[in-house]
Amino acid sequence: MSDRPETPILDRVAVPADMKTLSDRELEQLAHDVRAETISAVSETGGHLGAGLGVVELTVALHAVFDAPKDRIVWDVGHQCYPHKILTGRRDRIRTLRCEGGLSGFTKRSESPFDPFGAGHSSTSISAALGFSVARDLGGAPEHGIGDAVAVIGDGSMSAGMAFEAMNNAGHLNRRLFVILNDNDMSIAPPVGALSSYLSRLYAEEPFQELKAAAKGAVSLLPEPFQEGARRAKEMVKSMTVGGTLFEELGFSYVGPIDGHDMDSLLSVLRTVHDRATGPMLIHVITKKGKGYAPAEAARDRGHATAKFDVASGKQHKAPSNAPSYTSVFGKELVRLATEDGKVCAVTAAMPDGTGLNLMAERYPSRCFDVGIAEQHGVTFAAALAAGGMKPFCAMYSTFLQRGYDQVVHDVAVQRLPVRFAIDRAGLVGADGATHAGSFDIAFLANLPDMVLMAAADEAELMHMIATAHSINDRPSAFRYPRGEGVGVELPEKGEVLEIGKGRMIREGARVAILSFGTRLAEAEAAAEALSARGITPSVADARFAKPLDRDLILSLAENHEALITIEEGAVGGFGSHVAQLLAEEGVFDTGLKFRSMVLPDTFIDHASPARMYEDAKLSAKDIEAKVLDVLGVAQIGEKRA
Repeated sequence: MSDRPETPILDRVAVPADMKTLSDRELEQLAHDVRAETISAVSETGGHLGAGLGVVELTVALHAVFDAPKDRIVWDVGHQCYPHKILTGRRDRIRTLRCEGGLSGFTKRSESPFDPFGAGHSSTSISAALGFSVARDLGGAPEHGIGDAVAVIGDGSMSAGMAFEAMNNAGHLNRRLFVILNDNDMSIAPPVGALSSYLSRLYAEEPFQELKAAAKGAVSLLPEPFQEGARRAKEMVKSMTVGGTLFEELGFSYVGPIDGHDMDSLLSVLRTVHDRATGPMLIHVITKKGKGYAPAEAARDRGHATAKFDVASGKQHKAPSNAPSYTSVFGKELVRLATEDGKVCAVTAAMPDGTGLNLMAERYPSRCFDVGIAEQHGVTFAAALAAGGMKPFCAMYSTFLQRGYDQVVHDVAVQRLPVRFAIDRAGLVGADGATHAGSFDIAFLANLPDMVLMAAADEAELMHMIATAHSINDRPSAFRYPRGEGVGVELPEKGEVLEIGKGRMIREGARVAILSFGTRLAEAEAAAEALSARGITPSVADARFAKPLDRDLILSLAENHEALITIEEGAVGGFGSHVAQLLAEEGVFDTGLKFRSMVLPDTFIDHASPARMYEDAKLSAKDIEAKVLDVLGVAQIGEKRA
């Protein structure tokens, strides 16, 4: 296309090996080309823009100095990897990012040998890099071999406990590995916590540090005759400035902070540490999220996630909304409850905007807590808020709540503390793919004693479930809802408290009953309409609760129908499994009931649109229709022909 940028140096680079012959000035020009290509590609696909723009120079420098894929470069989190993908043989597919059949928006082992470790969730890279380093030293011999291991970790990711667990272990093992701290003072939301303040002080109180000032940090890199004097100078410097002492106490040699957009500094430092390091190194790099693209630099989130956009103006091309999003409905209803009840408070883990809690933070900042990328801490913090007499709502994506599961069990459920879990991004989420799918929360929450677990069929039901959770003060509760727009139903003025463990009949029919848990209800109703044209009139019910189950409703449906089909947006082991357990215990199967359970397939579904992903999962209206016909033994057109 004629409007694509001119990239003369990038046009000569298909894989990192092609960079080895480039001069430093050409590498600088290459970074310019990569930035232009990244902006152009994301303008066509949408995706995570700001993070990649912030690491363009760092990406070029890393691939110029290290030898991937033998050297393992692990990106944490993977959404900063678009420039990396452009330089590692995937430029011809970069405009398929996050599209069905196209490139993943994160690093993905099955996609390229240059992606040695997937990272859709944060704070895993140092553990992975250490694992690669130990595998190398123990003689591991995977394809492409193992050379150096490099973890590129954002300052937001560094706030999670797992990163420090890994650094503590790496310092103890003393293996050669490199941690690049990509400090852009902005992960998704503005960073919070003491570590962020510490890194900010490092930046403010020390000038950008060239390697010749290594007395402040990596003494081991200096020639032996200079090391003793450097050690004495280092201790003197430490008495005057914070320096890198936090990292050094964990066993890392520290270099930095250095300007992550100064190619000369990056190349000089990386070449030196590559040639001389013997143990774990931490290189502190200051970058700017959204660097080099004015609309991203000006945005509150620095262009973290964007729809398709016009490159010249930065204006995003967003489809018009037909209904409010589930997330916005949650955010507004929580603010309403907080206005009425001063005990209501909220906890999220680095996702205030994504969970809708930005509304609560603006209105009631003293009762809204962003704990950073620290789900384990967030859950236990919420548990103690509940024990202290508050009414906490812990708002996390389903996929991220997985990271705090032990705390859900040990700190919340065992103690019967009334934490209210608002589980966003339930079910399949579209372009972010398998790493962000909310597939497992029904199964891992419904098996907990005394847990109340709800799923909203539409946005009005979500309001009722928020109100219901608010009313539960003697045990934990959870309600789940998907990404994206609601169904478009009329919203009540406020949510009403539901009777615990009671579902609702949607339509009365005969022969077969469809029992839905969650937003597949609309698809079940569409299937029922299509079946009515065949003279089949299924009953349709909305379970509302996976725990406690509506025993009376389920047994009534079983008694009055030949067949019962459950459907949910979750993996096997969830709602349908609990219904089957109830039916088995009641001896219903002994009388010949036909039972089917429609769940997500036992595989990780690749990214596409949510609608297409549910088609792949065979949970669409036509799949429900086919399931009904199959269980009733009715032949479908084109099938069972001789």
